[in-house]
Amino acid sequence: MYSVGDFPHVEGILRENAPLGKKSFFGVGGTAEILFIPKDMDDLVVFLRSMPDNIPVTVLGVMSNVLVRSGGIEGVVISLGDWFNKVFVEGNVLEVGASVHCGRLSSVALENEIGGFEFLTGIPGTVGGAVKMNAGCCGAEIFDILIECEGINFSGQIKWIKPESTAFGYRVSGIPDNLIITRAWFRGSGSVDYSVSKKVNEIIAQRRERQPLDKKSCGSAFKNPEGCKAWELIDAAGCRGMRVGGAMVSEKHCNFIINEDNATAEDIEDLGELVVQKVFENSGIRLEWEIIRLGKRR
Repeated sequence: MYSVGDFPHVEGILRENAPLGKKSFFGVGGTAEILFIPKDMDDLVVFLRSMPDNIPVTVLGVMSNVLVRSGGIEGVVISLGDWFNKVFVEGNVLEVGASVHCGRLSSVALENEIGGFEFLTGIPGTVGGAVKMNAGCCGAEIFDILIECEGINFSGQIKWIKPESTAFGYRVSGIPDNLIITRAWFRGSGSVDYSVSKKVNEIIAQRRERQPLDKKSCGSAFKNPEGCKAWELIDAAGCRGMRVGGAMVSEKHCNFIINEDNATAEDIEDLGELVVQKVFENSGIRLEWEIIRLGKRR
């Protein structure tokens, strides 16, 4: 067990047993044993360089694709705050802090008539998490527009990574697990042969039509296997509308697991594992979770 007294003095927020459940898009989950929200980059550097080596570290954004189990997360949870929530525009290049929401980045690009960022309208997370998992939507991925990203490892060393130096792919960036993304630079286009605002509005309308946006959910539960769609496999296995406790496979989009009726984190995870089993029995394909599951089961 750790307490605030085990850590160096910080300028930001350092809190014990901090609740995480309400922050999650699922609206469920346990606590962070220690939560640290740095005041700025210097505060983050000092904290990491002074922190004991044996303490586990977890990095969380807005938890749009994270399920925290009811037993909570041991060690330190780091969440980047307002200092990392800035966007600077120079020509077609945008310098973006890791805690900027993807939707806001899309809006800034739209305001400056820069194309190539429209797909981010359909991604509910933050830029740091999007880069870490090479998030994508509507046939585009974050690495399509990424120039470079800045990060800091758990030892407090700052590093810069270019896309060509990593083994990125579908929902994979190749960025080390122990690197916290702090900033990223993206390049768009100032001359596109379509209306940027029209494309953004089309993506918004498509999401409203196809996804259960009025329900508590963390988006696509499973990655698409090569050559097929996860939702088609789930539907073919008879899982649409299936329930475990208060968790349910969405009738509207069956690659979404929703918190339909006061589900627990365990209800959601158990339902997902049941879907994996049913799909494997029906198709021989084992689905891989896209939602990140963290912490201990209660």
